Amino acid sequence: RGQWQSGSMSNFDYLMNLNLKSGRSFNDTTQYPVFPWIVADYTSPTLDLTNPNTFRDLSKPIGALNASRLETFRQRYAEMPSEAGDHRFLYGTHYSTPGYVLGFLLRSAPELMLKLHNGKFDAPDRLFANVAAAW
Repeated sequence: RGQWQSGSMSNFDYLMNLNLKSGRSFNDTTQYPVFPWIVADYTSPTLDLTNPNTFRDLSKPIGALNASRLETFRQRYAEMPSEAGDHRFLYGTHYSTPGYVLGFLLRSAPELMLKLHNGKFDAPDRLFANVAAAW
């Protein structure tokens, strides 16, 4: 932590350290290392690193980055059956699952996607095509 705070360790190395110390590994798709979405601009030909709009608002979770998306989650939460009680939730999926990991690894390790889907690729509209669409 001291190295990162003093600037002698990069953000990437700091996050990799956190991932490794928490038991995440590139060898296990159920515990693959995670990194936050930082960039929000996937349309500009070059990134302006001095423009705050280039970056995601890290004070909000991914599900709350735009009002309509957050409203969809809030509405679903409000409509959950009352018997769900304390088990109601805003976000119904985990940020790191084998399906998500293999989606991003599709081009570098297509054989893993084939194993996940019994020898076939997932539906074309769910395959990773580009970062902007994944964002």
